[in-house]
Amino acid sequence: MTQDVKDKIIRFYKGTDAEEAVVRMVDLAYQSLKNRKYKLTGFLSPFEQEAAGTIANSIGDITLDFDGGYVGAERQRAAFCHTEFAGTPAFEIAVIKAEWNGEFARLSHRDVLGSILSLGVDRECVGDIIATKESAKILIDKKMCDYFTANLTQIGGTTVKTSVDELSSIAAKEERCKEIRATVASLRIDSIAAAGFGMSRSKAAADIAADKMKLNWQSVKNASQSVKEGDILSMRGRGRLEVAEVRGLTKKGRTGVLLKRYF
Repeated sequence: MTQDVKDKIIRFYKGTDAEEAVVRMVDLAYQSLKNRKYKLTGFLSPFEQEAAGTIANSIGDITLDFDGGYVGAERQRAAFCHTEFAGTPAFEIAVIKAEWNGEFARLSHRDVLGSILSLGVDRECVGDIIATKESAKILIDKKMCDYFTANLTQIGGTTVKTSVDELSSIAAKEERCKEIRATVASLRIDSIAAAGFGMSRSKAAADIAADKMKLNWQSVKNASQSVKEGDILSMRGRGRLEVAEVRGLTKKGRTGVLLKRYF
């Protein structure tokens, strides 16, 4: 990889949510080229995974594999593999199970993640968090197992018991999908979110201002931002919304859309 190629990739992602990850990944890809083996990233968001693909496609002699620990994982680790590498990359993923008394505490995904980050753990060391009424399964970098079992003793002020679990205990992710046919005044993101998530435009705008919404896994700058067919909206606590089709104008000048909401 030439310095010019590296600089172009980094400039392209400058100012995006993937900027810091791209700088690290470019360096890892370069190391893979140099030692003709593979280099492993931390856990990546879907947008960062797309960036990893851009990096691999831009430099040549590199293939890319992903693994998040179970089928359907959203956050995944990437392995930049030199084309001459004949082995299989080890993704070094483990799962920690945190358990609590569900009769006395209701802990959410956000509670679990907040407590993990408060321990000083980098976000890239943590994959998906699968929370239920009484427990959470936390996908992590394998080398962090001892640290988690020793230090993750409380979540949201509630005492928890942590142990190392088996990856095979995690079922493949199954999502429910609801199709929504609607007409909107425009393809502004607040209009689409209101139609898809079942809220008012003012509520959607307020959630955007509170940084609760992402568009194609990037932070939304403002409520007037436009969306297009194929875009993915994700909102904290409400799931994901795909703009499946934009169907043109109605007689009243509104735009018909087909949305798919995933739970």
